[in-house]
Amino acid sequence: MDTKNISISDFNYELPDERIAKFPVTPRDHSQLLVYDHGHIIDDHFFNLPQYLPKGALMVFNNTKVIRARLHFRKDTGALIEVFLLEPYAPAEYEQMFLSRGHCQWLCLVGNLKKWKEGTLSLTITHQQHPVTIHATRGGSAQRLSADQPSRPTTDTSHIIDFTWPEEFTFAELLEAAGQLPIPPYLNRETQQSDLTTYQTVYSKIKGSVAAPTAGLHFTPEVLAALDAHGIDREELTLHVGAGTFKPVKSETMGGHVMHSEHICVHRQTLEKLLQHDCQAIAVGTTSVRTLESLYYMGLKVAANPDLTEEELHVEQWEPYEPSTLTPQQTSLNPQLSTLNSQRSVQALLQWMDRNDLEALHASTQIIIAPGYDFHIVKYLVTNFHQPQSTLLLLVSAFTKGRWRDIYRHALDHDYRFLSYGDSSLLKV
Repeated sequence: MDTKNISISDFNYELPDERIAKFPVTPRDHSQLLVYDHGHIIDDHFFNLPQYLPKGALMVFNNTKVIRARLHFRKDTGALIEVFLLEPYAPAEYEQMFLSRGHCQWLCLVGNLKKWKEGTLSLTITHQQHPVTIHATRGGSAQRLSADQPSRPTTDTSHIIDFTWPEEFTFAELLEAAGQLPIPPYLNRETQQSDLTTYQTVYSKIKGSVAAPTAGLHFTPEVLAALDAHGIDREELTLHVGAGTFKPVKSETMGGHVMHSEHICVHRQTLEKLLQHDCQAIAVGTTSVRTLESLYYMGLKVAANPDLTEEELHVEQWEPYEPSTLTPQQTSLNPQLSTLNSQRSVQALLQWMDRNDLEALHASTQIIIAPGYDFHIVKYLVTNFHQPQSTLLLLVSAFTKGRWRDIYRHALDHDYRFLSYGDSSLLKV
């Protein structure tokens, strides 16, 4: 199958608005669970998830934490300007960014941009019982200003925004005080106080996402304890979910769609655990899938060229579907490279980390997983029910070998709740 020629209209289905969950169930592990096992469907509840998993398996979670990415400024004219943080620009590393004092730059989406042609915006908040003012200045289009940074793909609608504030506070402190948590636009409601808890996974740790890895929202400490009792080995990685996760596919075929790029972090221990489990994993959420599968292609890169930098490990959108980039000389010197399996690929990545004295891998991926994709690491998938004509639905179709319609028809016929706050599924193929 030529993945680029896939018509997105073939992945449409009718999703009534009343089936979109506006709020989660309480407690969160009492959501419904659809188990798809080699064509057979079972209806259950999420708290029974462990009983459907093989004992001793490895389950991988995305521990990213949603930040309060929406900042609202009001001009002297009264015009409301929303600045939506997408990703750090300077400093570029998330940890350094949140520790910044006095000044930083972000790539942002700007709402009501036509009302902000020039000048500095100001937002005054109360923090630690003192008034603090945050200033924002437009720095130009990200596409133009980042031309010297080819390793950091941007959208043509993002802008570099320069923030300044008193140096006694970190940017993380101000964001917690001034920002608003961004909930999905299809919920058609304002963020509420309850979302501050329910739109985070119970294991979230690393700040950086502007959307939650929603498959993880169903887990509770009780379910995690049950997984441990069942002998499931748990590991965490980080993929910071970008606003592009909501980007609709507007082209008729997938070849015209540009995937968003997302930052990932994977520690040495996780790679070692993958090897211990023959590089087979249960992925919690599509973000974990994208990260785990990207590791395979990063391993191919360093096996062929050990001198690559972290920035050069970036996985391009169509890389999995293109002929190998290995040269005839490389494969003649090392014939194993032409048929590198997942274990050898991950081993090559670990050896590359050894040479570069790295305890954690920081890279990015733009991978698209759609029908025609061959999975290398992920064998089970925990995921929610996704929007029609979305890239996430394409991933589910690829994983279930095209049986997504049977699964979604069953879910609609049996009153499952859809999208971010909706119910869950366990897919086994």
